Amino acid sequence: MLPLPYAVEAGAGPKTIVFLHGFGACREIWRDVMAPLAAEARILAYDLPGHGHSLQCEGTGGAKTAARAVLADLAARQLTKVHLVGHSMGGAIATLMALTDPGRVASLTLLAPGGFGPEINAALLRRYAAASGRKQIRASLAAMSAPRSMPPDHVVDALCHMREQPGQLQTLIDMVAAMTRDERQGVIPRAQLDALDMPVMVVWGAEDPLLPVEQAEALPSHFHLHHVLDAGHMLVEEAPDLVAEIVRRNTRRRGRRQRPVYGAAAS
Repeated sequence: MLPLPYAVEAGAGPKTIVFLHGFGACREIWRDVMAPLAAEARILAYDLPGHGHSLQCEGTGGAKTAARAVLADLAARQLTKVHLVGHSMGGAIATLMALTDPGRVASLTLLAPGGFGPEINAALLRRYAAASGRKQIRASLAAMSAPRSMPPDHVVDALCHMREQPGQLQTLIDMVAAMTRDERQGVIPRAQLDALDMPVMVVWGAEDPLLPVEQAEALPSHFHLHHVLDAGHMLVEEAPDLVAEIVRRNTRRRGRRQRPVYGAAAS
């Protein structure tokens, strides 16, 4: 039997916040988001299946199998209620976790989530999957960010180190090929999204070059939506303080409410 996904823990408090990174990333991208939250919550940051310390673990067959693997790990840790935060592919995984086991999910914070529309810049994602070395990784991150955004050195270093593992690059290349067949991505049906009762906050960069921000226009009315001006797809790196505050706010909400639309700059 394959091992469950790897996670690091930090912080302490009455609630547990679980962070799920996007495709091609790792747990360390959340450093600047987690820091201001660790004083008030227990935090788990995963290496998702096929990435980093979870390269050879259960759940590498796609978003659905990854969702089941993370849920199995939460159950093994005896965590009965968690707040999920997911970026891009991690957002799709978080959503599928909430659909699979809604009683375990207290809230969802989804940053430019995958699976909310078929459109995807597959060529850009394939370029990112194959990037190795600091120069290529930095250039790929910059291409997925807003024009004025600079990828943080600690993220570039973490991704470079992760991709030096034997088999990591080929795993990413194989994963992206499966994710972007026919230059499209899989879509979570709208009827399933309507059924989610926990607080849901969707955050999208207004200049996202990977997943078009227009995918946020057809969200269920009880979802909250926050457009981030002057930000692209890499919201965790481009606006960590804002993301941390949005996570904090969403973990304090309860039940279904009508969706207001916010706007804020990434800086």
